[in-house]
Amino acid sequence: MQERNSVENLNEIISGNLKRLRREKELTLDALAEMTGVSKSMLGQIERGESAPSVATLWKISMGMKISFTSLMVENDQEAQIIDNGDIEPLTNGDDNFKLYPVFPFEPGRNFEILTIEMQPGAESLSMPHDPGTEEFVMVYSGQMTLLVGEAVYTLNANQSIRYEADKKHGYANRGKALVKLCMVIYYA
Repeated sequence: MQERNSVENLNEIISGNLKRLRREKELTLDALAEMTGVSKSMLGQIERGESAPSVATLWKISMGMKISFTSLMVENDQEAQIIDNGDIEPLTNGDDNFKLYPVFPFEPGRNFEILTIEMQPGAESLSMPHDPGTEEFVMVYSGQMTLLVGEAVYTLNANQSIRYEADKKHGYANRGKALVKLCMVIYYA
C-alpha cells in the first residue's frame, strides 16, 4: 500500500489517474481542455506531475469528464482499509481557509464518495451542478455552515444534517467565527 501523506504522492496518483482516464475516454489534451475549461498546458503539467491542481481545477476536470471528483485520487483497492485522517493530504482552493480531505474516494462499482471538509471563518466554495440524480448528504460536526442550493439558502449548525439534489449550482460558506467541520457523502446515480 502506498503512503498517502505526501503532496508528491497525491500528485503522482492524480497524474496517473488523469492520464489513464483521458486515454480510456480516447481524448486528446485539446479535447479535454475544451470539455473542462482547463488549459491544455495545465492538463499536460498535471499529467506529467509538474503541477499540483487546486480543488477548483479538479472539480472542473471531473465535471468536464463526467467522473466523480475523487476518482482522480483513487490509489488502491484492498479488502479493508483503515484511514488515518492525519495521513490524508487535503486539497485546497489555493489557501488554507478551505480544506477538503478525500477520505473514501469514488471507485468504480461504488456510487459514492466520502469527504471531510474544514472551513475557516470567511471560507467559501462554489460547486457547479453535478449530473442529474446526484445527491449530497452533509453532516455538520462543528461551527455554522451556510449552504446555497440553487436559489435557496440554508444555515446548518453543529449536529445538523441536510440532503439535497446536487444537479444545480451549490456552495458552502463559513460566515461564523468558528471553524466549520463537516462530512459529505456524494451519491452518484
